[in-house]
Amino acid sequence: MLYGIFRAVFNVLYGLLFRLEVRGLENIPKEGSVILCSNHISLLDPPAVGIRVPRKVHYMAKDELFKIPVFGSLIRAWGAFPVKRGVGKDAIRAALNLLGEGKVMGIFPEGTRNSDGAAAKKGAAMIAYRSGAAIIPVAVVGHYKLFRKMRVFYGKPVDISAIINESSPDKLDRITDAIMSRIYEMIEKNK
Repeated sequence: MLYGIFRAVFNVLYGLLFRLEVRGLENIPKEGSVILCSNHISLLDPPAVGIRVPRKVHYMAKDELFKIPVFGSLIRAWGAFPVKRGVGKDAIRAALNLLGEGKVMGIFPEGTRNSDGAAAKKGAAMIAYRSGAAIIPVAVVGHYKLFRKMRVFYGKPVDISAIINESSPDKLDRITDAIMSRIYEMIEKNK
């Protein structure tokens, strides 16, 4: 219930303040496990990526954020769960559990806010590989400037079946590259 309230409030705020426009929601499966893999340009990205998605989107967030009074409770209600930096196994286990329940995860493969196209980490690829979840590339395009248009694009699922079936030692690198290349293609196409 609290998630629905947050979603409604953020939907109005983002619509008014950033003129949020989304396209491609039809590419998100209505059921089953889904990973929304997005570029990460601002702290404002998680709500922008999730507020128009018809299903609840869960996020990993650094542990320190949950220690901030009020804010920690808010992001937990938003669907975030804490991740300790350097303790990747716990984060992956939590993500796999959520996806095993058929839920939606929002993941930023770059790991942190990034505006220069720095290399993505392999965590999203590992979670996708181990969970079998549908991978939806998401491109956040624009700048969070008041009353300027902010756009979020949801692409068609990234097919990694050919990579999974190979006996290659660099599968996770190749999956990461496949995801990120789709995201960057979408950004370039929609600048």
